[in-house]
Amino acid sequence: MRSGWRGLTTVAAIGAATGMALLASACSSSTAAASGSSGSGGGKIVAVGAENEYADVIQQVGGKYVQVSAIMSNPNTDPHTFEASASVARLVSSAQLVVQNGVGYDTFMNTIENAAPSSSRKVVVVQNLLGLPDGTPNPHLWYKPGTMSAVANAVAADLAALAPAHAAYFKANASAFISSLAAWDNAIATFQTKYPGTPVATTEPVADYLLQAVGADNLTPWAFQADIMNGTDPSAQDVAVERSLFTQHKVKVFVYNQQVTDSLTESFITLAQANGIPVVGVYETMPVPGYDYQSWMLAEVQDLQKAVASKISTEHL
Repeated sequence: MRSGWRGLTTVAAIGAATGMALLASACSSSTAAASGSSGSGGGKIVAVGAENEYADVIQQVGGKYVQVSAIMSNPNTDPHTFEASASVARLVSSAQLVVQNGVGYDTFMNTIENAAPSSSRKVVVVQNLLGLPDGTPNPHLWYKPGTMSAVANAVAADLAALAPAHAAYFKANASAFISSLAAWDNAIATFQTKYPGTPVATTEPVADYLLQAVGADNLTPWAFQADIMNGTDPSAQDVAVERSLFTQHKVKVFVYNQQVTDSLTESFITLAQANGIPVVGVYETMPVPGYDYQSWMLAEVQDLQKAVASKISTEHL
């Protein structure tokens, strides 16, 4: 079983592996930020997204004036067990703009930032942007409609502070990005209208915000979702409830975290398939190549609709 999202990475792992690297890079990164230089960015603002979906939004807003890197970007790995390396520490410590999720999901970012402080570094914590408490049970904020619009505006404001001459450019790009989310919003509204209250089962709350937005009825016990997310064995009672959702055909779709599976979740995929229930895989980091944030979110809704309307499974994007 994997470790839980609240323990996304160990502070000890970062500290032992990157302590000297952070000390060596702290002065140079602070100086670069203070002078307006982007160091290795070739005159561009150096920016980092803790997750590649945030890096994508930075890139769309910053355009030609930013050099963006993503820390977590491999959809075939488990973000919950990610461990930051010395190279990651150097990358983050040299950044002039950072966007991170918060809610305990990417605490390694705070460790790195605190080890290499910079008074001029702009840090967008999405949790704070949305006004969410530390105890927010579902950390997968990028599936929540409205999240990335707020992120885009915050990124535009911070980039404008770093490069005032391009403020209008950043603002226009943020507006264009927000407008481009209309297709996703329309797909959500269409699903709500056509398939209200669709019963679904899940393994984890990865896409729960999206399921709520489309008006689906998630019948999986929250305790079961939380246990799977946190790498804890769910109770026998919750496992029995989850099984009954398939064997008794109580749900029309099974949504699972495609990036994180084990013998238990695999058994539920098999059970769903055996009972003719379509399976939809969702992701914690944006599938690449081939997607930007908008097309990724739209694809997830379209896959849900295909599952409900035509019983078509989409386990991989």
